Amino acid sequence: MDPVTWLLALLIIFSGALIQSLIGFGLAVVASPLLYLLEPRLVPAPVIVMGFSIALLTLVRERGQLEFKGLQYALLGRVPGGLLGATLLLLAPQDVLGLAIAAIVAIAVLLSLKRFELPVNRLTLFAAGTLSGVFGTIAAIGGPPMALLLAGKDPGKFRAALSAFFIFSSLIALVILALAGLLRTEHLWWSLQLLPGVILAYLLAGKMIHRVDKNKTRIMTLVLCSLSALLLTLKSLASLLG
Repeated sequence: MDPVTWLLALLIIFSGALIQSLIGFGLAVVASPLLYLLEPRLVPAPVIVMGFSIALLTLVRERGQLEFKGLQYALLGRVPGGLLGATLLLLAPQDVLGLAIAAIVAIAVLLSLKRFELPVNRLTLFAAGTLSGVFGTIAAIGGPPMALLLAGKDPGKFRAALSAFFIFSSLIALVILALAGLLRTEHLWWSLQLLPGVILAYLLAGKMIHRVDKNKTRIMTLVLCSLSALLLTLKSLASLLG
């Protein structure tokens, strides 16, 4: 990456990691469409690595709140979902992938606006994990289906459960991408260059977490995601029609 691209990507990753540290998810929802506009090769693999990093740091902070019971069914669903997502990545041209990422962000925003009360059981966990696998492998946005299902939990337990899920699901996604030939050395090198943004966001979030209005943060996040999805849609459509 040239210095300007690196600085912009670092700012995007920092913003997404800060939001995820505060509310439990959001790094990929914020970062993926913006990074795809900036440099398409940064999505999905480097974003998945960044998601793994911030999830690991968050779980260390929230480890006393962790309740892992049942999450294994969601992780099981990540496998077929991830395989389907990787197949789509291999088959779809870049502009179509841009539209797919924008659509996934739009779905994530709509799901976040709705208040569903779904039973948390083996079937719903597996289904949420499968959707998470498809979305997560295509665009690194695997959080919304699980966040929707676990929304009734205490905030600390919510962040801990999602972080545990992200840690293992990110590893599953990276293995699937590697087997499909979609994970290369350059992706890992770019991830290493962007890691300072994640660490700085985590340290700042530790000082802010009990002072920030989570609802206002969520609303601002949804507005930003909507705008970035719209920009990505317009850019992808212009390329397809041009």
